[in-house]
Amino acid sequence: MPVEHPSALTHAAAHWHALQREGNLGPSQQRAFMQWLLASPEHLREYMAISEVAGALREALRTSPADVDALLQAPAPAGNDHNVVRFSPRPAAAPTTRIAGSARGLPRIAVAAVLMVSVGVFTAAAWPRSGHYVAAHGAPRQITLTDNTVVHLDAESEISVRMTLLDRRVELERGQASFVVGKDRRPFAVHAAGLQVTDIGTTFDVSLLREQARIGVSEGRVHVRGDGGRGRMLANLGAGQAAQVDYRDQRVRVSQEDAASMTAWWKGRVVFRDEPLRDVADRFNRRNTLRLHVSDDAGALRLTGNLRADDVASLRAFLDQQPTLVTERGADGIHARLRTAAPQPL
Repeated sequence: MPVEHPSALTHAAAHWHALQREGNLGPSQQRAFMQWLLASPEHLREYMAISEVAGALREALRTSPADVDALLQAPAPAGNDHNVVRFSPRPAAAPTTRIAGSARGLPRIAVAAVLMVSVGVFTAAAWPRSGHYVAAHGAPRQITLTDNTVVHLDAESEISVRMTLLDRRVELERGQASFVVGKDRRPFAVHAAGLQVTDIGTTFDVSLLREQARIGVSEGRVHVRGDGGRGRMLANLGAGQAAQVDYRDQRVRVSQEDAASMTAWWKGRVVFRDEPLRDVADRFNRRNTLRLHVSDDAGALRLTGNLRADDVASLRAFLDQQPTLVTERGADGIHARLRTAAPQPL
C-alpha cells in the first residue's frame, strides 16, 4: 500500500506549531507567522487541527501509560529527517462525511477540531487582546486576566498584557507583580528588564529592583532567559527558589527561600532577607505617605526582617535596633544614615 505524504500546507502548519511550542520566536517571526496564518482560512484550519490533535495526544500520553509503552516500542517511520510528526492528508470529502468518518476513531478530537476551526475563522479578527494595568501609590490591586490568570500587582507597579491565539505575554514595566497562571495550552511569559520568564505551570513573582530583577517561584517551575527570551538560559527555578539577575551583566544568584514569604506581600507584609536597605525602603515607600529616605552610604546595608507594610513606626523601631544606623524624623519623612557618617541637613 503506498504511503501518503503530508501536503506542503500540513508541513508548514506543523513547522509553525513546533516553533510556537518552543516559544523562541522573535517579533519578526511572530509577524511572519501571523501573516501566514491569516493569509487563508485553510492555513488557520490546518494549524488549529494540528494544534488540537497535538494537545489531545499530549493529554492521552499523560493518562494512558500503556499507550506510551506502545509508542516507545513502535518502529520509527523511515525517511523522516524533518523532526516533524507526519499526518496523513485529510480526504477531500464534505465536512459532514469527514466528521462521521473521524468519529469512528477519535470522536471527541474530531468534533472539537471542527468546532474550533469554524469558530476560529470568525473570531480571528478579534485577536490579539491587549490590556494595560496600573496600581497607584498605596493601592495594590488584584486582576483576573481573560485566561483566568490572577495577577497581584503591587502599589506603584504597571503591566501590559497581550493575548493572541498562540501565546500570552506580559510586560512588567515597573514595580512588582505575582502571577497565578491560568491553565491554558498557550505559553505564558513575562518580560521585564530584558528578561523572559516562561511559566511551566506555576505561581511566581517578578520584581524590578534598583540594580537587579528578582524572580521567585512559590509553586511549579519557570525558565529565565536573557535578551528578551532569545538569549541563553539564565535560571531554571523550582518551588522555593529565587533568582536575582543583575541588570548590567545578567549575573545570576539563586537562593532557597520559603515559598510563603514570597507571597506575604499579598497580605500586606514586607518580608526581606539579606536585602539592601534601599530596596527595602522602596517597598515601604510604595505603600506609605510617610517616606523612608536612605543615605547613599547606608543604602547597601543588607538587612533581614518581616514587618507590616503600612507600619512605618515599626520600621523605624526596627532600624533603630541596628547598631550601625541612625534615624531622624524630618519634614519629608524618616531619614536613615550610617552612624559613622556626618549628619545631613533635613
